[in-house]
Amino acid sequence: MPISMKKEHCPQKDFDESYVEAKGQGRDWESGANWKIAISRNHDVGRLDHLITFYFAIKEINQNAEILPNTTLGYYIIDSCSDPLFSLRGILRILSGKENPVPGYTCYPKSQVAGFIGSLPSLASQTIARLIGIYRYPQITFGLTETSLNEQVEFPYVYHSYPNDYSHFHGLTPLLRLFGWSFVGILTSTDESDILYCEELKKEIIRSGGCVDFFAILSPDEGMERTFQVFQKMYKSKSNVCIIHASNILTVEIFCVKLSDIIDSKLYIFSAETSSLKSVFKYTEPAKCTALNGSLRLTIPEGDIPGLKHFLQNIHASVGTTLFECDLPNNNSNCTSSVMLPKIDGSPIPFQFSYSLYNMIYALAHALHKLYSTKFQLENSLKMEFKPWQLNQYLKEVHFKAPDGHEIFFDEKGHAPTHYDIIQIFQFPNLTTIWSHVGSFQPSAPKDKQLFVLRSVCTESCTHGYRKVIDREKPVCCFDCVPCSEGEYSNTTDAEICMKCPEDQWPSEKKDECLPRVIDFLSYDDPLGVTLSSISILLFIITALVLGVFVKYRDTPVVKANNRNLSYILLISLMLSFLCTLVFIGQPGSVTCLLRQSAFGMIFTIAVSSVLAKTVTVVIAFRANKPSSKLRKWVGTRVSSYLVLLCISGEIVICTVWLLISPPFPEYDTQSVTGTMILQCNEGSTIAFYSVIGYMGILALLSFTVAFLVRKVPDSFNEAQFITFSMLVFCSVWVSFIPSYLSTKGKYMVAVEIFAILASSAGLLGCIFTPKCYIILLRPDLNMREYLIGKKS
Repeated sequence: MPISMKKEHCPQKDFDESYVEAKGQGRDWESGANWKIAISRNHDVGRLDHLITFYFAIKEINQNAEILPNTTLGYYIIDSCSDPLFSLRGILRILSGKENPVPGYTCYPKSQVAGFIGSLPSLASQTIARLIGIYRYPQITFGLTETSLNEQVEFPYVYHSYPNDYSHFHGLTPLLRLFGWSFVGILTSTDESDILYCEELKKEIIRSGGCVDFFAILSPDEGMERTFQVFQKMYKSKSNVCIIHASNILTVEIFCVKLSDIIDSKLYIFSAETSSLKSVFKYTEPAKCTALNGSLRLTIPEGDIPGLKHFLQNIHASVGTTLFECDLPNNNSNCTSSVMLPKIDGSPIPFQFSYSLYNMIYALAHALHKLYSTKFQLENSLKMEFKPWQLNQYLKEVHFKAPDGHEIFFDEKGHAPTHYDIIQIFQFPNLTTIWSHVGSFQPSAPKDKQLFVLRSVCTESCTHGYRKVIDREKPVCCFDCVPCSEGEYSNTTDAEICMKCPEDQWPSEKKDECLPRVIDFLSYDDPLGVTLSSISILLFIITALVLGVFVKYRDTPVVKANNRNLSYILLISLMLSFLCTLVFIGQPGSVTCLLRQSAFGMIFTIAVSSVLAKTVTVVIAFRANKPSSKLRKWVGTRVSSYLVLLCISGEIVICTVWLLISPPFPEYDTQSVTGTMILQCNEGSTIAFYSVIGYMGILALLSFTVAFLVRKVPDSFNEAQFITFSMLVFCSVWVSFIPSYLSTKGKYMVAVEIFAILASSAGLLGCIFTPKCYIILLRPDLNMREYLIGKKS
């Protein structure tokens, strides 16, 4: 059914007897003109629904101000009679006019054909597609089409309402798998495309694990002997399910008239192609085809076209059963084409393929509208002149909503989205027939969601990740589906209990399987690990530079007055403290777990002991100046060195006992964080760990107390003030460390301890050595003995 737009027509010549001419009114965008519809004189009344729908859609578009405003679509309708010769002659007449058809010539210079709405499956479809494909006209099919038309290289301008590749066989194989019908038979016609289809269907059934018991072919041209042989094959078969696929009407009639009454014990499944034949409808009446009782059909969904029923009612009211007035060109006599119009009731009009035809006409109209709008914006002209191939670009971009809400568009293969209904037929003794919708098949959906079949259950089965909970007050078929608890999973349908995952695994988000847990620890690849390790190395370098300054200026009064040996010990211990934080970063192992806390404890104890020794040295130095002071004998002795050794000995004893009795070891923590395994060091003895921290705290508190008591010594030599402030920072950091450490898990707990080590060590370095470096490097005039003893100001 080609849509064409014409303003003039060629001189009238005699038509072939197989054509008649029907008149319709249309208006060109430049001036008024008569439009023509060519239909077959011996047309199939059963296809009248397509003609009515086509005429209604064109009329509706022409009256719609939003689509192609100021433009009226003309049309030319021919009946190809499913014959390639008639198809070629009809298409050439549309392209050329009433003159003898000449390829590439048209007698419509000021109008043109826009596109074609194709016919139903037949050899004529290929013939039309090849001819108009030369001129690159778009052709849209509105029914099931030949599989060969799916070749994009050979037919790039053919667009399909329904998928014409039989890779999924329109839901037949998924339906067989669903009900466990693994042993089936196939009945088809002698049509070459039907046989090819069924051969592929047979291969697909075998690939899916099924078997085909018989492959029968019915021929309308052969006698009863051949039909009886097919009957014998089907009768002796042990398969109880038979698939019927035939695009030949006579094959279905032979089946219903000669075979179905004899072989009515099997379940028959009709393919979508077979169900699309009009003859199937008349055999659904009771007593005409008893084998159809209980059979399944895959059918094209029928949609309700808004306004079509009212349109038909107006036709009934105005002309009765007369639909078109026509002229016979060969004898110039008038005729009236009288047909029986469809019965109108309150239900949607069951025009098979008509709803698809309606949508495809609108698709072509939307593409024309887009083309017209684009050309008007670019050329600012109302003349709608374009090349046939230009419309294809806009047809591929069509996207609109059909009356039922479904979106209409074409994918990369030129297919519009669609689905198939699964219908079951029930015939009753009271001569009534019920068509029950039992499911649907949607080829464009994911494979596990393509087939939908109606179910009758109290409660849907519990899917993976859920378990059944029986309600004693309800029937056993009624139950609740409860999600599996934390850490549990279920991978079976209607599971009564959920299972726990192994220690090193955790349920997926849907709780339908166990996945390896994420191993979490503070690594050097982690941004937090990179930051802390960089800070540690930077502070180590700064401390090393300070030590270098003190070594270089070791003979200056400031360095001598602050006990050079203790300063060296303190600086070296601070350097080691900064480096020991690197042991906390990275994947914990047996050696690193043993070393990091004990090494940190002893190194930090040396630093705190050195600060305490400095404080005691200050006390001895200034108390010894008083008359009759008993501290004079301790001046110049190695009291400070002994004090450092004594303090570090206590920490060594605690660490030794800890490592011998309950040493730290690496472990996985699977409880703290959901779905994560924290690789951490178990400290072994918690008492020993906090004893190490507590011992350092006691030494720091003692240093703070002593330094605070001697903070008022002369200003020129008041190192006690700096020690007091450094110990205040030290104690503040470690007091806040304990609650922070206990409230964090995983790598953040390790990061808290590293931060405490860095912050307290940096506090000692900054508070004690910054003033001295300032004097040594920037104020050498203050680095004099007279200034330090207060004799020079």
